[in-house]
Amino acid sequence: MSGHRKDDLLAEAVSLREGGQLREARAALLDLAAEHPEDAQVAYQTAWIHDALGLEAEAVPFYERSLAGGALPAHDRRGAYLGLGSTLRVLGAHERAVDTLRTGLTEFPGDGALETFLAMALYNTGHHHEAVQLLLRLLATTSGDPGVQRYRRAVEHYAQDLDDTL
Repeated sequence: MSGHRKDDLLAEAVSLREGGQLREARAALLDLAAEHPEDAQVAYQTAWIHDALGLEAEAVPFYERSLAGGALPAHDRRGAYLGLGSTLRVLGAHERAVDTLRTGLTEFPGDGALETFLAMALYNTGHHHEAVQLLLRLLATTSGDPGVQRYRRAVEHYAQDLDDTL
């Protein structure tokens, strides 16, 4: 199959997913993944469709394949780290989720979505203090709420030391 044909079939499968035809998209993507096992974009889209169908365990190897080798464009790499981390968390692999999301944040520092899902995974691993710190910093820096912004400096201060009551 030529690269052009593969790209057309991938675009068609993505269009099916976006149109709500999830089972048809999955079938097309599984065929593409079998024919192009090393293609990061195909693997990413195949992982995504499995997540969309609630087939998280089946999504994991495709997410891992999509991140191997660094061929996935940055925007999709960010999505793959988020998808893999979130999926691992849902599956109860909390430590792996933390590791995956931290790796994603190393590559994409300050990404609010990765930080949010990392906070959830940290909570699941019993790292409640770090999870709340992360969420408070994120809230202070991203919230448009006037009340949060009025107390932003205090929130940022307490995010550094939650036990400080002075």
